Amino acid sequence: MRVVVLGAGIAGLGTALALGRQGHEVVLVERDDVGSANDAEEAFAARGRRGAPQTRHSHAFLARTRNLLAREAPDVLEDLSAAGVTELRFTDDLPPEMESFTPEPEDDELVALACRRTTFEWVLRGKVMDERGARLVHGLAAEVRWSTGPGGIPVATGVTLSDGARIEAEVVVDAMGRRSPLVRWLVGLPSGPPVEVSADTGIVYSTRFYRLEERAERPVQEGPIGGDLGYMKYAIFPADNRTFSITFAVPTDDAALRVLLHADPFDRAALAMPATSPWVESGRAAPITGVEVMARLVNRRVDFVRDGRPLITGLFSVGDAHICTNPLYGRGCSLALVHAYELARVLDGHDAASEDAALAFHEATAAELVPWYDAAVAQDAESQKPAEGGEGVGFGSLVRDGLLPAARRDARVMRAFLRAFNLLAPPASAMSDPYVVGKVLEAYQERDTRPPVRLGPPRGELLDAIS
Repeated sequence: MRVVVLGAGIAGLGTALALGRQGHEVVLVERDDVGSANDAEEAFAARGRRGAPQTRHSHAFLARTRNLLAREAPDVLEDLSAAGVTELRFTDDLPPEMESFTPEPEDDELVALACRRTTFEWVLRGKVMDERGARLVHGLAAEVRWSTGPGGIPVATGVTLSDGARIEAEVVVDAMGRRSPLVRWLVGLPSGPPVEVSADTGIVYSTRFYRLEERAERPVQEGPIGGDLGYMKYAIFPADNRTFSITFAVPTDDAALRVLLHADPFDRAALAMPATSPWVESGRAAPITGVEVMARLVNRRVDFVRDGRPLITGLFSVGDAHICTNPLYGRGCSLALVHAYELARVLDGHDAASEDAALAFHEATAAELVPWYDAAVAQDAESQKPAEGGEGVGFGSLVRDGLLPAARRDARVMRAFLRAFNLLAPPASAMSDPYVVGKVLEAYQERDTRPPVRLGPPRGELLDAIS
């Protein structure tokens, strides 16, 4: 079976790898000339990914990613390691407050990857191109072609590129990311276009990459890897080959904090944050990029089924093209790979052009991705609420003063939190466990007796520091 995959980012490459290893002929269509690189540094230095501006931003490759690759493509993990990617074991360097800890077999699942997106894509692209029957085409897709199938439902038959070239295929996969034009292309469907919904994240996202100096060691991370200061969020992301990145997320309507989109204020802000300052202190690291910026960030999802029937068959949308969430939560790459392998599982058991295949993929998406979309929308809505007085307990306060302190001293709470954080358990799983809820509330009640945790300075103090 011939499959055309539109977009050679992580979702597209993951789909191509999974389907290629099932024996399908895969044609990857990528708008940007990705060229070739000899190592991870050349891959990072390459520019020109206009279709994927997020490539040079912070990325998290959560435990769900590492475990999926260990199960489905262990050779990819081996090549990532050879390229300088290291593992982050969440049960190493336990907090000093941890009252007792006994290793358990499930701890082996709590391992993420320290990796730049460019390194991950470079390795994955090499594995895809090694597959027999795989081909990469440099071009811009302009439309999906379809004809009327059984029961009057359209069935995809291929794509047309902007230069007029046509690629025939039994399956078309949209992996064109969060700004995919697919919904616009399908306005002419007999039953109408797919339904698209979105919710603004409320943030502007800025990132800078650094590399540790030759003799400098990576700091021991004590406490949270970032923080929500109310007026902004920030985080540190360890990566491969002695690199790391820092990201700030500021409200879209805070004009004063837009100064963080410039290099000098960005570095001063990094020095002002307890989690990031040890990484950027004098003699520790040097910047290797300017400040990269992303705006117009939304949580977005598309539905290709209406009244229990697919709008089109033989066409599947994966990763951010189908469902995208706030990049600050670091779930996009992991969910894209999960989605790609779910598609491979569906196509392994169904006729690709059938309604059954479309409905099976719809159900898999609802089970594996939609809960994380809903969680992101809810979390962003909570973050954008104005501070209110009264006796009510806000979710952010409960997390900051209850869940996080409890996770630092109780192994069961820590594991529950980490499993949800790494997409190994449903979003609400931790707070559905009565034991965890009890420990969280206990920690929350003790909030006034603990020394305050300084995640960062007040807004006015930060503005003074970076002005």
